[in-house]
Amino acid sequence: MATHAGRLGDPFEALRRVGGRELAAIVGAVLAARLGRVPVLLDGYVCTAAAAVLHAAEPTALDHCLVAHLSTEPGHRRLVERLDKRPLLDLDMRLGEGTGATLAAGVVRAAVRAHSGMATFDEAQISDKER
Repeated sequence: MATHAGRLGDPFEALRRVGGRELAAIVGAVLAARLGRVPVLLDGYVCTAAAAVLHAAEPTALDHCLVAHLSTEPGHRRLVERLDKRPLLDLDMRLGEGTGATLAAGVVRAAVRAHSGMATFDEAQISDKER
């Protein structure tokens, strides 16, 4: 970090200098998903840290993202809070390999099914007095 001191103010410059290619690929994928209006489940600390580059550049850049789970990695909770996100799951998981996102995807699918299958007040014939 001392080598790059004074040159890390821009999030993309920081990524270029101290991030690996895998982090840059995650940033690119999250950005492409944003442009394509595709929701993203961030899985674990490394993935969330990569996405944080976009948040640092533009605070609304992760509005299409959900944090799948809270990792036991030190600092993940602070990072998630800094991004103003709330993990879908907090199960003390530390496995990696997308296991948190795999579990969270089922929760998201169930929420979408419940929402899309729910009747409106008019369809359910609920009057203003009952609301």
